[in-house]
Amino acid sequence: MRPFHPAYIIYVLPKLLSALWVTFAMVAGTLFFGGLLGFLLAAGKVRRGRIAKTISNIYIYTVRCVPSIVMLFIVYYGLPELLLTFGIDINRVGKGFFVIVTFSILFAANIAEVFRAAYEAVDRGQREAALSIGLSEWQAFRRIILPQCVVVAIPNFTNALINLMKEGALAYTIGLIDIMGKGQLLIGKNQGSYGLEIYLALAGIYWVITILVEKFSAGVEIALSKGRKAPNAKIRERRRKKCS
Repeated sequence: MRPFHPAYIIYVLPKLLSALWVTFAMVAGTLFFGGLLGFLLAAGKVRRGRIAKTISNIYIYTVRCVPSIVMLFIVYYGLPELLLTFGIDINRVGKGFFVIVTFSILFAANIAEVFRAAYEAVDRGQREAALSIGLSEWQAFRRIILPQCVVVAIPNFTNALINLMKEGALAYTIGLIDIMGKGQLLIGKNQGSYGLEIYLALAGIYWVITILVEKFSAGVEIALSKGRKAPNAKIRERRRKKCS
């Protein structure tokens, strides 16, 4: 058996990083389309309409029960056949399209619950107070509710983003050459050699990206939380005023 070569990890890093833009493009596309769909699903859940709430619940419960790789194969193999029955041929579309569609479907189901929980965490009395001073529903949401929802949603949104990035590594199973796909190509080119070194290099890349995302998220949360007091701090302040 071949001995372990730590120096090969450094050697292979530039080759893996050359495909990093594909991973970022996949994540960016999923964030946009999946986030938009997740927002609509969350809006359906918080509204009083029974039809919209039922549709949102069915979508979320169904999609969250399907493993990512199963959904990827369903979209990759099933969507072209489904559209072909309507005369639409997408067999020549790039693999990145199917990856973004798949993970947008999955991401929307998870992020919808994040948006819903963040919205319901804001005191409803603030909306009523905003309406009472003449603000419209949209103005109350945009100026009062949304800024607070963003702060509440950031931690869970960050977790969903990190999970998306890691699950996106499954894209190589349909032939997309992201950093994971690039690693598989290098292992195949070396006839199975240096597999451990390449996987360790991939783990290091994902680890660095995850740390950077968490640091950036924490910075944004701190910046948006300025001027806001935590609930425990408010309770302590009230007690202090009563004692004085």
